[in-house]
Amino acid sequence: MHRVATADVDWKAIREDFPILHEKAHGQPLIYFDSAATSQKPRKVLDALQNYYEHNNANVHRGLHELSSRATEAYERSRRRVAEYLGAASPEEIVFTRGTTESINLVAQAWGGKFLREGDVILLTEMEHHSNLVPWQLLAERIGVRLRFVPVRDDGTLALEQLSSLLTREVKLFAFTHVSNSLGTINSVADLCEEARNVGALTLIDAAQSAGHLPINVRELGCDFLAFSGHKMCGPTGIGALYGRAEILSAIPPWHGGGEMIVSVTLERSAFKKAPHRFEAGTPNIAGAIGLEAAIDYIEQIGRPAIFEHDMQLAHYAMERLEELPGMRVLGPRAERGALVGFVMKSAHPHDLTTFADRYGLALRGGHHCNQPLMRRFGLPGTTRASFYFYNTKEEIDRMIEILSDAVRFFS
Repeated sequence: MHRVATADVDWKAIREDFPILHEKAHGQPLIYFDSAATSQKPRKVLDALQNYYEHNNANVHRGLHELSSRATEAYERSRRRVAEYLGAASPEEIVFTRGTTESINLVAQAWGGKFLREGDVILLTEMEHHSNLVPWQLLAERIGVRLRFVPVRDDGTLALEQLSSLLTREVKLFAFTHVSNSLGTINSVADLCEEARNVGALTLIDAAQSAGHLPINVRELGCDFLAFSGHKMCGPTGIGALYGRAEILSAIPPWHGGGEMIVSVTLERSAFKKAPHRFEAGTPNIAGAIGLEAAIDYIEQIGRPAIFEHDMQLAHYAMERLEELPGMRVLGPRAERGALVGFVMKSAHPHDLTTFADRYGLALRGGHHCNQPLMRRFGLPGTTRASFYFYNTKEEIDRMIEILSDAVRFFS
């Protein structure tokens, strides 16, 4: 990715936009290194949520009164903003969901349920989050599709030399993560999409760890589906989106049934709206969509290229500092990587180490990170993960190293 100078961004001033960063944990200044699980929210997002509930709270699409019109316009404006953010051809290619998990389940059940047959193959990778594994396992149990996996090398990258033997004409969908939530690996998703097209397979990108960190243009990537979660990119929880190419979405039947997604209903049958609304049964997360738009505006003011460069610098700095500690194993590639570092301390279980760090106000995450097959691949019960965002600093990493140095002495 093209390098971008970050010196022109006042990163210290940005921290002031996040009220929670002034919190204390166990009486210590909070160091929040868990943004891969969920990011913190700037005032702009908090204000957007409060403004909606104070001034425009109403249900969307169905009402003829003023408040409903305002809410509907704000909700659909957010859809347009997401489409622009992802480089989609039109807002009709954006389906609002609860997040990445629901988006992938929608594709598995609605698209997979209609177009896949027993014996068809879904190709995944060994580094997938459970949200891009379990839905396909459920589909395999239900209709008999088969799952294949691209292996992961010891350095945390995909064994792409095996791709030609795995990505065959039997594969109907190739689903893969953009950035690994445990290893920090950044996959060459445009190349993977091209390889899939060459054998007639569709593609799905899990962008949960990339949508808020680096530029994404779905038409340039050439993907058929892309899923992301708002709460990992400064937005509210419970909101996300599925991008799907228009011609594919138009061929998929509804997944959930209920109000709002219908044209007409009789006692015997129903007629459904066009995509994307046919996939949004019931009252949607209106406030969440409005908050997501505010989050996108905030991120774009900073610029995703600058955010990516800043976060990668933090990740590399953290790797270098961690390797100064005795008995520390750092996972993942050493080259370009996402905004996180997973590591294992020889003398402490990840849960114990994370609990120790919490006593000093340091928020890490310990465990398998919804990556149990990947942990088994590396012979580990789990890792401790430090994940970063543009509101974090090198000084915070230095403090983390001080705390972990104390942990080495304590557990040894």
